[in-house]
Amino acid sequence: MKENSVGLVKPKTFHVDEPLHTVSGSVIPAYDLVYETYGQLNADKSNAILICHALSGNHHVAGYYDGDEKPGWWEHYVGPGKPIDTNRFFVVGVNNLGGCHGSTGPASINPETGRPWGPDFPIITVKDWVVSQDKLREHLGIEQWAAVVGGSLGGMQVIQWAIDRPDRLRHAVVIAAAPRLSAQNIAFNEVARTAIMSDPDFHGGRYLEHGVIPKRGLALARMLGHLTYLSDDLMGKKFGRELRDRLKYNFDVEFQVESYLRYQGEKFATRSKFDANTYLLMTKALDYFDPAAEYDHDLSKAFARVQAGFLVVSFTSDWRFSPERSEEIVRALLDNDKNVSYAEIESQHGHDAFLLPNPFYEGVFSAYMDRVAREVGA
Repeated sequence: MKENSVGLVKPKTFHVDEPLHTVSGSVIPAYDLVYETYGQLNADKSNAILICHALSGNHHVAGYYDGDEKPGWWEHYVGPGKPIDTNRFFVVGVNNLGGCHGSTGPASINPETGRPWGPDFPIITVKDWVVSQDKLREHLGIEQWAAVVGGSLGGMQVIQWAIDRPDRLRHAVVIAAAPRLSAQNIAFNEVARTAIMSDPDFHGGRYLEHGVIPKRGLALARMLGHLTYLSDDLMGKKFGRELRDRLKYNFDVEFQVESYLRYQGEKFATRSKFDANTYLLMTKALDYFDPAAEYDHDLSKAFARVQAGFLVVSFTSDWRFSPERSEEIVRALLDNDKNVSYAEIESQHGHDAFLLPNPFYEGVFSAYMDRVAREVGA
C-alpha cells in the first residue's frame, strides 16, 4: 500500500425507503446505494466532493480493501496531496443505482417476486441517478457540494447535476465527456448489447435463475468497448503487428493485439463479476443522455440556470469523446456568460487518458481543485 493513499477503506450502505419514480415511467419502491467516503467533513460541511463513475466503475474510487492489492479506480487522482486532496476534502464515491457492486440493480431481489430483478429492472437515466445521489447528499447533511466530478459517463452526470440541481454544487468538473452521444457511439453500444443478448446463456436476461452468466457476450462487449477507449497511435506503439509466434494461416490468435483484447474480455467477464444486465442499463443511460432535448435541443438554453463554475477537460487522442464535443459544452456555457475553464490535454492514451497519470492533466486538475479548496476554506 502506498504512503499517499487513503489506506484501507470499507463501503457503506444507504437505504432509501421511498419510491423513485424514474424518467421511463417505472417505479422502484425502495433502494440501496453503496458508497465510500475519504477524508473528513469540515465543521460547516462545505468541503464535500461527489465523484461520479463511468460505465464499468463503482463506488471504490480510492484506497484498498483489506486483503486486496488492487486500489480504487481513481487512485492516481484521489488521496493525500493528490488533485482531489483528502487532507482538504471530504470525498464521496457512490455506486450508481442499477449497478452491480452493492447498489440496488438487476441482480438484486425484486420484493414483488422474490426473484432477481433481471430484465425487469427499470431503465435508468442520468437524471434518475442525480435524484438518487441527491438523496445521499441529504442523508450526509451536505447543503452544497464543493464540486461534483466525473469522467466519461461520470462527466455526463456532472452536467445533469449542474442543470437539475444548480444550487447544490459550487463547481462542476467534466472530464472526457460529451453533451450527448454521437450516432457512432450509440452504434458501438448497440453492438455490445447485441453481443450480450445473443449469448446462449443470456436466457432473456434471467441467467441468474439458470445459474449461469453470459460470459462470451460480456467478453465480446468488453473487447469492443476497450478497443474504442484506446487510440490508434497507442495500440500501434504497444502492439504494432507483432506476432505471438509465427504465422499459422488459420483463425487462432496470432497477433499480440488479438491476445490482449481476448485477455481483457475474459478478465472482465470472469473476474470483475460485472452483471450483464447492468452493462445493458449503463449503455442505455449513455444513449439516452441529452439534456438539451428538454430545451428545444438547444444546449445553451439547457445551461441558462447553471450556477456552478466549470472545469472542462478533453484529451487530444480521445476519438470516442473528442475535444470537439467538450468544446460544445464550453461554447454553450460561454453563451450564458458562465464561469468556465477549459483544457485540452496532449495524450496518446485515447478515452482512457482520464484514468491514467499525466503530469499536465494532473497540474490543471490540481490547480482547479486548489481554487475550489480555497473558496470553501479547506
